[in-house]
Amino acid sequence: GIRSALVVLTSIASCVVFEWLYSRITKKRNTIIDGSAMVTGMLLAMTLPATVPYWLVLVGSGFAIILVKALCGGLGQNIFNPALAARAFLLLVYPVGLTRYVGVDGVSAATPMHHMVMPALPEESILDMFLGNCPGSIGEISALALLAGGAYLVYRKVISIRIPAAYLGSVAVLTLVFSKTGEPVQWMLYSLLSGGVMLGAIFMATDYVTSPVTKLGQIVYGIGCGVLTVLIRYFGGYNEGVSYAILIM
Repeated sequence: GIRSALVVLTSIASCVVFEWLYSRITKKRNTIIDGSAMVTGMLLAMTLPATVPYWLVLVGSGFAIILVKALCGGLGQNIFNPALAARAFLLLVYPVGLTRYVGVDGVSAATPMHHMVMPALPEESILDMFLGNCPGSIGEISALALLAGGAYLVYRKVISIRIPAAYLGSVAVLTLVFSKTGEPVQWMLYSLLSGGVMLGAIFMATDYVTSPVTKLGQIVYGIGCGVLTVLIRYFGGYNEGVSYAILIM
């Protein structure tokens, strides 16, 4: 709905403004033209719920652009993905703002991940999860849209399939073998379709600056992200592990 669009626009615009302000204050070359601030703003918005306060979006944008990107030397020098680092920071300082979700009817609802922590299978069907008829962050709910976008990036050779395949494959194997319910195949499918696994594997872990350049390195990196995601989900105090898994790797 309109609230999601406004969160996305706020995130993109504020990232661009922070980048412009930093270049003005430090008297460095204006780098807005490269479009990287817009990408960071879009990716940050994808990790947030539509109900997030606008001021929190501004805080996240400032953290991503100034602290994670600019102060590390600018584009290509950051050691962490700016959008993911900002998401992790916001979750630490204001967890309530990042854990309130609404369903497709606009009513507050528990995400599928909340059910899986119990552990139990989500109320939504596999098809609903695949299409995105479930509560969650703006950019993580529709696996169909994420896979379509990922396929386009692979086709255009913007990204390699190695990292997403290794990431999703390791999550699939671990959750199938170590299922928490008596229906391991369903548990595995829900684990892949819930939370930020698809978003993280396709659009975050493949970030050029913070991912390996060798083929073997990319496979090891993807597997490591998947293993850490499952470990955090199974044994951590937080029901989602994608952001921290990618940042750690």
